[in-house]
Amino acid sequence: MKKKFDLVIFDCDGVLVDSEYLTSKIGAELITKAGYEIAPEMLNENYAGYIFLDILKDIEQKSGIPLSANLIDQMYQQFNERMADELLAIDGVRTTIEKLNRPYCVCSNSNYQSIKKMLTHVGLFDLFEGKIFSAPEVGTKKPKPAPDVYLFAAQKMHASPENTVVIEDSVPGVRGASSAHMRVIGFTGGLHTYPGHADALTEAGAETVISRNSQLVAVIEAMEDWKDG
Repeated sequence: MKKKFDLVIFDCDGVLVDSEYLTSKIGAELITKAGYEIAPEMLNENYAGYIFLDILKDIEQKSGIPLSANLIDQMYQQFNERMADELLAIDGVRTTIEKLNRPYCVCSNSNYQSIKKMLTHVGLFDLFEGKIFSAPEVGTKKPKPAPDVYLFAAQKMHASPENTVVIEDSVPGVRGASSAHMRVIGFTGGLHTYPGHADALTEAGAETVISRNSQLVAVIEAMEDWKDG
């Protein structure tokens, strides 16, 4: 009999909720206003999956333009204000999770309250209550691309890392999951996807890449067959 995965781990931003495009829009507006002109598309391509503080530090180092830490507070404030009108769930995600028939959870670089607020807003929190792991708040508190949050979640969910599969939309997320010795499915179904996105995820360590939630269960089943074979 085929052995199913012990655990399926979802990233949140860009996998469950279509939030990456919104944070990129707001981030680009704030950073441009602070003196470094950048388009949302460039933020997506270069920094998707990174926490905003690390984005500001990297841009500041490369450009020599000082960027105030106050931009982080402005980012959270504007995101919360615009979320009501602009934030949606990734298409088909609830139906897919309800068909999954395997243990699952979410691992994210966002803090718990942000994850809860987003999932509640799009009507998904009931599926993930008690199964949310925020990288800055659990275990070693190291954000992706460190593998720590994935390993912490696997331990708490009584899963073997080698028999866990992760769905990720970002290069740091894929790298972190791969470093945890988990199998990875790349996801390019969010509004923030960019030319070369799938190739970047594959190069980072994703075994395969999907662009629609309707593909997920079949891909997971195929990966289980391949593992057994």
